[in-house]
Amino acid sequence: MTLRPVDLAREHGLSTQAVRNYEEAGFLPPAGRTASGYRVYGPRHAAALRAFLALLPGHGHATAGAVMRAVHAGEVDEALRLIDAGHAQLAGDRATLDAVEEALHDLVPPVGPDPTRAPEPTPDPEPGGTFIGPLAHRLGLRPATLRTWERTGLVVPRRDARTGYRVYAPADVRDALLAHQLRRGGHGLERIAQVLERVRTAGGPEPLRATLGEWRDRLTARGLALLAGAAALHAYLAEFPVGEFPEGGA
Repeated sequence: MTLRPVDLAREHGLSTQAVRNYEEAGFLPPAGRTASGYRVYGPRHAAALRAFLALLPGHGHATAGAVMRAVHAGEVDEALRLIDAGHAQLAGDRATLDAVEEALHDLVPPVGPDPTRAPEPTPDPEPGGTFIGPLAHRLGLRPATLRTWERTGLVVPRRDARTGYRVYAPADVRDALLAHQLRRGGHGLERIAQVLERVRTAGGPEPLRATLGEWRDRLTARGLALLAGAAALHAYLAEFPVGEFPEGGA
């Protein structure tokens, strides 16, 4: 059974040039040629195109293409490594979301300095702000821990222009509380930085809470897309095992 580029293109609403581009990029096996030089495709090319397009939503163009190139080079282990990496990234994103939801659930609204602690003999911070000593006491941490977080860019307070003291604004206090919750949950500083960036991008915990459902929906959709892509690739390999591809794609 022979197929023309337009036959493959029509099935998916593509242009014939797109099909030719996918072949040239290695996403499809090399096509056979007629005596006059026209491309000749077959069922194997149609199945490869379906597999590539199924991989796209979950993995993106670059990775989906790399998977298909690896398959057509006979490097199935490399193709599976790329598939595994996509699932691992999704698992990491789910862990980040779970960490955000857990930390926000336990997050205490930011307030000023600890009222049970005598004020330090320093100038007053801005309204709602605090200094490193009271904040460390409130969190049950050593001030050195907060200084470490500052050096790593996790929570960076401003400095008072006159005294040089660290002044933690309300948003800094919020981030420190959230970071503390996540550290207690066993999360590393790199993961915590990702969570805090989410909070800052959303404009704070409350707007972020409103987006958590959408975030989870996107992860669910991505997980289903990864599943569909893996199923399509499995079907392709089951029908056309590596090493059994006849020249010309028939």
